[in-house]
Amino acid sequence: MTEAPKTVVVVEDEIDAAEMFGEMMRVSGFRVVKSYSSGPAISIITEEMPDLVILDVMMPDISGLDVLRYIRNDPRLAKIPVIVVSAKSMPADIKVGLDAGASVYLTKPVGFLDLKQAVEKAIGGKQPIRP
Repeated sequence: MTEAPKTVVVVEDEIDAAEMFGEMMRVSGFRVVKSYSSGPAISIITEEMPDLVILDVMMPDISGLDVLRYIRNDPRLAKIPVIVVSAKSMPADIKVGLDAGASVYLTKPVGFLDLKQAVEKAIGGKQPIRP
């Protein structure tokens, strides 16, 4: 009997980036659920109880950091690893993301191997990871 694939929720407003991250995760054997907006993402994450979340910071409705803080403050969701993937690459931005509870903070553009390694480390519990 085979084990069900782990689930990754991708929260990214740029459709091309969301598709790329989703495909990277599918190729790595994950089941992928996408949200192109952070508002519905909270409901999706609560419903799916994923093994991992890939989260953009700059979203048109609710900041990805606010979504991250929500996840960390909800006891049911708090232990879910969250990889922040953002164009915000200044050391202060990275610190804010890690302080908000990111398991890993990656800056765009993100290559397949970098994302795959970050996912393996985040799911393995070795966190936080700085770029």
